[in-house]
Amino acid sequence: VQLQAYGGGLVQAGGSLRLSCAASGRIFTSYAVAWFRQAPGKERAFVASIKWSGSTYYADSLKGRFTISRDNDKNMVHLQMNSLNPDDTAVYYCAAGPNQFYTLARQYKYWGQGTEVTVSS
Repeated sequence: VQLQAYGGGLVQAGGSLRLSCAASGRIFTSYAVAWFRQAPGKERAFVASIKWSGSTYYADSLKGRFTISRDNDKNMVHLQMNSLNPDDTAVYYCAAGPNQFYTLARQYKYWGQGTEVTVSS
């Protein structure tokens, strides 16, 4: 079981990025997939999650700017990030776990390697 996150990069404040998470194995259609982020010196924080059915859940502070989606046929989950600001700078991780709206990192068993997002002011 492997997850691979990619799509990060350097973007100016106000810009957008689309992160992707590619999953292998049969877990994808059975599990929820979430995005977390970890800024320098801070704990890993929940961003958004999506169940196998497509139902979504977001961190309150990110609603309206971030959109999570999934393509079960392609084993992919995406995170569209709009109106980015320097506070969004972090390493973004995708994770897979039980088909629930869990928000704690310890509740997810499978993790990708992370992709770095830097937002310049």
